[in-house]
Amino acid sequence: MTAHPDPRLVQRYAAAGTDLDSTTVWSIESHLETCASCRALLAPALPPEPTALLERVERVVADRIAVGPGPAASRWAVVGRFGIVRALLPWLATIAGVLGVAVLSELVYPDAPSLTLLVAPVVPLLPVAVAWSRGADPAWEIVASTPRAGLRMLLHRTLLVLAAVVPLLAVAGTVSRHNVVLWLLPCLAFTAGSLALGGLIGVVRAAAGLAAGWTAVVVVPSLVAGRLPALLEQASWPVWLAVTVALSVMALLRARDYEYGRLTSRN
Repeated sequence: MTAHPDPRLVQRYAAAGTDLDSTTVWSIESHLETCASCRALLAPALPPEPTALLERVERVVADRIAVGPGPAASRWAVVGRFGIVRALLPWLATIAGVLGVAVLSELVYPDAPSLTLLVAPVVPLLPVAVAWSRGADPAWEIVASTPRAGLRMLLHRTLLVLAAVVPLLAVAGTVSRHNVVLWLLPCLAFTAGSLALGGLIGVVRAAAGLAAGWTAVVVVPSLVAGRLPALLEQASWPVWLAVTVALSVMALLRARDYEYGRLTSRN
């Protein structure tokens, strides 16, 4: 929201009006974060009971801060504030190990199907699921209920995952001498697919389902037959590009599926 909301909307928001839809509430809250003049309209509209409670909580918190210990100095303090980062580290280490085994197998068995290309599409799925899993993030309930949560935060966390996974894939692809599009586009396509389906069935279920489906339909038959499927040959990259774009657009169009209330029951 770039324009100022109608003052009557701000008053209805302050009175916890149940007639406001979630999109309007999100827009008002996002605007109030950066607009002091609209926040000035909010305070007089608050009922007296919540105002008194907030003032009492403010005094108690201020008193506790004044007498409490100061923050501990540590170079890991910044990383420690983000529990989701710590939750992702074991998965990233596992991915590095899997890719290492895949590259080693290609060097030892050059005539066998490329494990690097077979696992590249599903490599980012589990970290993406962890990035928006209520079980992995100790602050999930708080984070998910903020105005900036939803698809926007999920995209931020997905970019964090890709920023860590893509370099690992790049190293594996370079050592194995594979064309970059043969591992990058499937990786992005499955990532976009987990986001597109995540709003409907939950990100964790979507990622697990896609990984299991790819393993059963492509990975296992390829290893048994001793050759890569046509989906991973050089001529297949336009198909992967089209699928990636289509799934990315679908995820953006279904942004409302990532509202807090729906995500709570699915993740």
